Amino acid sequence: MSTLIDFILHIDSHIISLVNNFGDWSYLILFAIVFIETGIVIMPFLPGDSLLFAASALAANQNYNLSITIFFVLFLIACIAGDSLNFYIGHKIGKTLSDHSLFGKLIDKKSLAKTEQFFEKHGAPAIILARYMPIIRTFAPFASAGSGFPYKRFIRFSLIGCISWVSICSLCGYFFGNLPFVQEHFSAIIIGIIVVTLIPAVVGFFRSKLSVSD
Repeated sequence: MSTLIDFILHIDSHIISLVNNFGDWSYLILFAIVFIETGIVIMPFLPGDSLLFAASALAANQNYNLSITIFFVLFLIACIAGDSLNFYIGHKIGKTLSDHSLFGKLIDKKSLAKTEQFFEKHGAPAIILARYMPIIRTFAPFASAGSGFPYKRFIRFSLIGCISWVSICSLCGYFFGNLPFVQEHFSAIIIGIIVVTLIPAVVGFFRSKLSVSD
């Protein structure tokens, strides 16, 4: 866990190390991280927003010879394909996977239950909103498939969420990630991104607690 926290808080230096060691293969590795975080329901803890921001910031720095266009396209494909895979898993074996003796232990059932409540409360727009909420975005396709939501409708909202999320995170990183203030306080900025994206989930949690107490 400490390794994961260090990776998230110092993700810029880790991506630099990745680029120095693997060159163009770094594109594929970062694509895989975003795809797995989005598509594999037992991997909600992988970085998403911060990775897009940091990678795009490095793309703006000519010293690293990275392409923001390639990053944008790969991250977008990773989001859409990941959502679709996650939905397929939820549709085909969602209940079986949750109840499985091994895989069931790897699924955060509390987070899944919160996502299901979030989906029931907000309906289809929850698919878009969930894209901006760590952990919940990993469970949203899984939960929506389990509720019987049709894929053709799901993918329309998924596209809106993925395009807007990749655009905002990538463009913010590309245009603001190399500002002196951001570079000097990069870890604090990453923490800020995480905190801001978690606010809707925290607010929803306390609202649900208050409604139950009432």
